[in-house]
Amino acid sequence: MNKKSLDRIFAPSSIAVVGASDQPGSVGGAVFTNLCSAGFSGPVWPVNRQHAVVGQRPAFAMVADLPETPDLVVVCTPAASVPTLIRECGQRGVLGMIVISAGFREAGAIGRQREAELLAVRNEFPDLRLIGPNCLGVLRPSAQLNASFSPVMPRSGRLTFLSQSGALCTAILDWSIEREIGFATCVSMGNMANVGMGELIDYFAEDDQTDALLLYIEGLDDAAHFLSAAKACTRRKPIIAYKGGRFPESSAAAASHTGAMASADAVYEVAFRHAGVERVNSIEEMFDCAKILVGPHRTWGQRLAIVTNAGGPGVMASDAWLTLGAPLAKLSAETLVALDQRLPPTWSHGNPVDVLGDATVERFQTAIQLVLKDPQVDAMLVILTPQTMTDPASIAAAVVAASRTTSKPIVASWIGGATVQAGRAILRTAHVPVYDFPEEAVRSLKHLMSAQNRSHPQGLDPDRLQPPFTPSVVKALVLPVQNGMITTSAFDLNRQSRWRQELAKTSGLIGEIRSKQMLADYGIPVVMTEVAHSVDEAVSLAETLKFPVVLKVVSPDISHKTDVGGVRLNLVDASDVRDGYLEMLASVERHAPHAKIAGVAVQKMVSAVRGIEVLLGMNRDPQFGLVLLLGAGGITAELQQDSALELPPFDDVVVDRMLHSLRLFPLLAGYRGRPGVDLDQLKNVILKFGHMAEELPELITGEINPLLVTADQVMALDARMISAGSLQPN
Repeated sequence: MNKKSLDRIFAPSSIAVVGASDQPGSVGGAVFTNLCSAGFSGPVWPVNRQHAVVGQRPAFAMVADLPETPDLVVVCTPAASVPTLIRECGQRGVLGMIVISAGFREAGAIGRQREAELLAVRNEFPDLRLIGPNCLGVLRPSAQLNASFSPVMPRSGRLTFLSQSGALCTAILDWSIEREIGFATCVSMGNMANVGMGELIDYFAEDDQTDALLLYIEGLDDAAHFLSAAKACTRRKPIIAYKGGRFPESSAAAASHTGAMASADAVYEVAFRHAGVERVNSIEEMFDCAKILVGPHRTWGQRLAIVTNAGGPGVMASDAWLTLGAPLAKLSAETLVALDQRLPPTWSHGNPVDVLGDATVERFQTAIQLVLKDPQVDAMLVILTPQTMTDPASIAAAVVAASRTTSKPIVASWIGGATVQAGRAILRTAHVPVYDFPEEAVRSLKHLMSAQNRSHPQGLDPDRLQPPFTPSVVKALVLPVQNGMITTSAFDLNRQSRWRQELAKTSGLIGEIRSKQMLADYGIPVVMTEVAHSVDEAVSLAETLKFPVVLKVVSPDISHKTDVGGVRLNLVDASDVRDGYLEMLASVERHAPHAKIAGVAVQKMVSAVRGIEVLLGMNRDPQFGLVLLLGAGGITAELQQDSALELPPFDDVVVDRMLHSLRLFPLLAGYRGRPGVDLDQLKNVILKFGHMAEELPELITGEINPLLVTADQVMALDARMISAGSLQPN
C-alpha cells in the first residue's frame, strides 16, 4: 500500500476540481460548492476550460495551468474525457484522484472499454492512486473535507464507512445527522478500478481517527487482499459488514449438491468468519451496531444483566439474548442480598432485575450500581417504559452517570414515543447507545461482543503455500484391495502431474468410475465399480462382485441420477439385475430422452444400516477460490440444510470445527446407545480430499455423495467431478 498517495486523498493540503461549475444542479458545481462551504483550509482550485471564474474564484483551463501541483484532483467531467485527464494529472505529478464521473463499466460494453483505457493510462503512473470511477466521493469531517456531491456533511466521529453504493452513502449520511452518529471518513468506492476494499481497510486500520469500520459490499475484485487486510485489522479494530446481493441466481449451482449448498453468500459467511468480520443482515442492523461502536466501552465476556421497570420487556430482552446463544448473567449471592435490602420485596429476585413500574430515579440508580459491580456481569441493558411515576429524562441521566464509572458496556432501550424523547436525547448526546426496542439493543450488543472476541480470528492465510504431500505420508496409508473396496494406490511421484494433464484435456462432467479412480489415487477408499454395456454383461459383473449389487446409469448428461430413475439398489440375484437394468434404462429414456448413455455401472451393495451418509464436496468460488463442504449426505442433502464450509488451509483444527458445527455430529459421535462412527478415519478422508482439491486446480466442482461412515470404515459410494479443462491457471 502506498500510504503517501492515499494520504493525498484523505488528508490533502490542496485540491483541484476538474469540471467545477456555477451551473445549478451540476455534479461539478455541487462538489466545488461542498468543498468551499465545508471550510476546507487549503486552496480549492476550479478547473474549467470554458469559464475564467467559477464561484467567484479564478478558474484554470487545465491542471497543468494550476499555480502548484494539487494533492488531490476531483474529476466531474464526462467519461470520455477522463483518460486524458488522468494522463494530464500524472504528468503534473498528482498522486491522488477521485473520479466521480459515471459511464464506465456499469454502462455496458462501451463503458467497459472506457474503464480499460482509464486503467491503462493510470498504470503509466504507478504512484497515482484513484478512487472510483462512478462514485459519490469522499468525506472527512475532521478535515472539513467534503469532496463529494452529497448535500450532507456528517458530524465528526470515530467510524469509517466504506460503501460500494453511492446512493446508500447519501441516505446513511442523512440518517446519521438525525441519530447523532459521527464519522471519521465516508468513502463511496464506485467501480474500484484502482483502489479496492482491501487497500482501504489496510489504510484505515492504521488511521488514528478510526475506531471501527462499517462496510457495504456488493462484490470483491481482490478477495485475497480483502481477507488479509480484514484479518489484520480486526485484531485491533472491529469491522461490521453488510453484504448485498445474497441470493443471485446460478444455473451452474444446480450441477451438484455442493454447488447448490456452497452458494456465494454462504462462502462470504465463512470468509467473514475467518477474517474476524462481524456480519449483519440489514443496513438497519449495521447502524444499530454503529450506535454501540461509537461508545468507549469494551467487553470480552457475554454475560448480560438487564435492569427494567417492566417485566414483559425484560422477558423479551432475555428471550432475544438467549436466542442469540449468549448467556444471561447469574447474579452473585452478594448482589442478590444487596438488592433485597434496597429494593421492594416484590422485585424479581433475579436477572432480569425488575425494579417495578413505580421505580424512582433513586431505585433505578441503586439497581444499576449494584448490578454493575457484580464480577459475573459483563454488560448491561437498561429498559424503561413510560409509566405515571416514571421520569425518563432523569433516569437517562442516571444511566449516563453510571456509564462513566465502569468499563462495561451499557445500552438502553427507552420504549415509547414523545414521552421518552427527552431521555433518548440525553443518552445519545452522552454516546450511550439507545434503542426503541430491547431486541434491537441485545442484537447490537451481541454483534459488538462477537466482533471484539474475534481479535484473534482463526485460519485462512490467503498467501498460504500448500504443504508437501510426502511419500512417507502416503506409504503409511497404503492398503490392498479388500472385499471389492479400493483403499488406495501406491504412491506416485507424478500423481499430480498426471491428473492435471488429464483434467486439462477434459471439460465438463467426469464419470463416476474415473472420479473414483482419482479418489483412490489420493488414498480415499471407494467402492469398486465396473461398467456394463448390456444386460448380460451386467449380470456377469454382478456375479463376479457377489450379490447384492447396485446398478447406476452412466451418462455425461445426467448429474443427479436418482432424479431420472437412474439407480437400482439391493439387487440380490441375476433376475433382479436383469429386471432392474431394463426398468432403469426405460425410466431414464422417459425422463431424459436426449441423454447419451455410456453404460450401466455395477457395484457391490454396501449396507448403510449401521452407517451414516455424509456429503464431502469442493467448489471453486469465483472470488474466494477453493471451498470445502461437509454435510449430511444422500439424495436429501439439500433439503436437510446441514452443512459446513471452510476455506484453506485444511488441517485437524478446521476439520474438527466443521464436524462439530453439524447438527448431524451427535449421531457421528454416538447417540443414545448407538455407536459412533470412526471419526479418525473420517477426518483423514476429509483432509485427503482437501489436499486433492488443492493439488488439482482444474477441478471446479467435486463431491462424494454418499460417503458412508461406520464404526470401522469410511468409503465413497458415489462420486462426481467437474473439470474446467485448460481454463484453470497453472
